[in-house]
Amino acid sequence: MSHFLQGSPASVIDSVRASALLDSMLESLQPLRRVLLLPPDFTRYHSGAGELTVLLYQKLQTLGATVEIMPALGTHVPMTASEIATMFPGISPEVFRVHDWRNGLAQIGIVPCDYVEQISEGRVAYPITCEVNRHLLDGQWDRIISIGQLVPHEVIGIANHNKNIFVGVGGGETIHKTHFLGAVYGMERTMGRAQSPVRDVFNYMQDHFLRDLPLTYLLNVRAKDENGNLVTRGLFAGEDYECFLRGAELCQQVNLDLLDQPLKKAVVYLDPTEFKSTWLGNKAIYRTRMAMADDGELIILAPGVAHCGEDREIDRLIRLYGYHGTQHTLHLVERNEDLRASLSAAAHLIHGSSEGRFRVTYCTNHLSRSEVEGIGYAYAPYENIAQKYNPMRLSDGFNEMPDGEHIFFVSNPALGLWGLKSQFSD
Repeated sequence: MSHFLQGSPASVIDSVRASALLDSMLESLQPLRRVLLLPPDFTRYHSGAGELTVLLYQKLQTLGATVEIMPALGTHVPMTASEIATMFPGISPEVFRVHDWRNGLAQIGIVPCDYVEQISEGRVAYPITCEVNRHLLDGQWDRIISIGQLVPHEVIGIANHNKNIFVGVGGGETIHKTHFLGAVYGMERTMGRAQSPVRDVFNYMQDHFLRDLPLTYLLNVRAKDENGNLVTRGLFAGEDYECFLRGAELCQQVNLDLLDQPLKKAVVYLDPTEFKSTWLGNKAIYRTRMAMADDGELIILAPGVAHCGEDREIDRLIRLYGYHGTQHTLHLVERNEDLRASLSAAAHLIHGSSEGRFRVTYCTNHLSRSEVEGIGYAYAPYENIAQKYNPMRLSDGFNEMPDGEHIFFVSNPALGLWGLKSQFSD
């Protein structure tokens, strides 16, 4: 069932309205003695999910419920105490649990090989083991509430809903094989679309393996208003797939920035509090690559990027193999056992490549020229490039520089998807 399906491209759902909607949802879910909340981690700080989590926690405490919170880390590093205090103000760190995507898992089923081969149109043929954090199954929860933002995504098309379960608090094989499935199927065929092979896999997992889990989805859609401020345009909640489909439709309306002509030069800024690795920072590439012109130039202003992977082993693989395109990466997977054992890393190497169509220059403070060039990008010192393209003075969209140069600026690639109208004519 759906609890509410609220929103439109012109709507603004403020905290008062959100609070009232959450009251109605919690009333229909009673009794609530033990509740597990699954919000995103700090890499989705701008999602607005932190505020929703705080509201839910306060209301559940008032109802007398025991509440635990497990950020949906996926393969990301655990949140620091400072990040928890910033994203979830007023909630004691003691109620937080850390998801470990390598340990503490329960295997709950296997998606058969023939199904994966069918939905991938023959591009991959392997079974996918479904694992989730054991705490979801052994906590005797009256309700598990998964909280997150619907936003265009490179692996699944539009992020969240059951992705928050099977990746956010899922196990390595699920993460690796679904990421690789999405990469091989093709990002341009997937990004910004509600239906995708990876979404089909997660729906299969939910329908076959989690039917008895007391799971509710709370989803929002965010966009900037006319003053450049992030606002909530929609709020959707339910136990069914309808809340995702309705929210995804609004996400497509407000989070796809579709252009008439490809971009010759784009500049993307990565907020240093949010983007500290190329694993995350390469949103600058895959959220804009559909809009980039052949032989165009993408400049990434990355003052906080100091690592390649969020995980030590994935960091090593990225540094070893680099971002050199789909075919090169597929050959590497065939020849190297370590990359075959970490297919999400292989998928990321595909995601972070321009496929040779356009040039990518990473402008950093913490990675050296040899490190950046070693993984396949051009390098420039951050201060030198930021002096010309000052991210604090540029506006989202087209900008004319003092020397007459025209550029396209993106202040946060995590908030949308940039492409061409012709690519979404359907």
